[in-house]
Amino acid sequence: MIKNILQGIQAYTGALALISKLKLWKYFLVPIIISMVTASVIALSAYGLSDNIGNFLAQVWPWDFGKDTFTWISTFIGAIVVIAIGLILYKHIIMAFSAPFMSPVSEKIEAHLTGIEKHHHRPTSFKEQLWRGIRINVRNLAKELLITVPLLLLKFIPVVNIFSTVLLFMVQAYYAGFGNMDYTLERHFKYKDSVQFIRKHRGIAIGNGLVFILFLLIPFIGVILVLPMSVTAASIKTVELLKQDELLNTTKPIV
Repeated sequence: MIKNILQGIQAYTGALALISKLKLWKYFLVPIIISMVTASVIALSAYGLSDNIGNFLAQVWPWDFGKDTFTWISTFIGAIVVIAIGLILYKHIIMAFSAPFMSPVSEKIEAHLTGIEKHHHRPTSFKEQLWRGIRINVRNLAKELLITVPLLLLKFIPVVNIFSTVLLFMVQAYYAGFGNMDYTLERHFKYKDSVQFIRKHRGIAIGNGLVFILFLLIPFIGVILVLPMSVTAASIKTVELLKQDELLNTTKPIV
């Protein structure tokens, strides 16, 4: 698992150069706008809601002594809860609505890596790509929330909250990598087959998603570069895995 995670991270090393070489920046314009708008809305919501959640949680402390300290801790935990849920919503929103724009990027990277300009792929339209992106991300959002909510509750338990933070980060990373890899897989597999493929290579997904999450910690620049870098890295690695598993159809080029 650790080896695969490192491979997912390593794929980022050539991403920036490949984007420039294949002149892919124009494809990222709309997704970058989606990313910036979504991040701004979520950041403003987090700022406003953290105090409200903190004050609500502070009501469970019935005594006067330590009230201020408990309120501060509650506000801090409230901020973590809002940020965690905000990150979940952010990544699934941008991945879902960016799907029709990311698929051509992934296809050009695949053509470059295989040397075959046109493959015998599953035919998909803009509408179908958008619908698949929404379907995948709604499914992942539901599953991620089911895992995340219990982990957030564990933050109220000393010591245990350290491990819950690590697990929370890993879950976030897995579903981020999942979405990035599916931009390539949607041309080759149906929905259920893609899910099985990513489960088999979950370490790669986690590695890709770890860097995705770290990008979001970089003010402003992070939300601009996160999709170009993560999608390119995921496409590079996913094509490599498809070739490795002998699942890449390169025998029937379209004339």
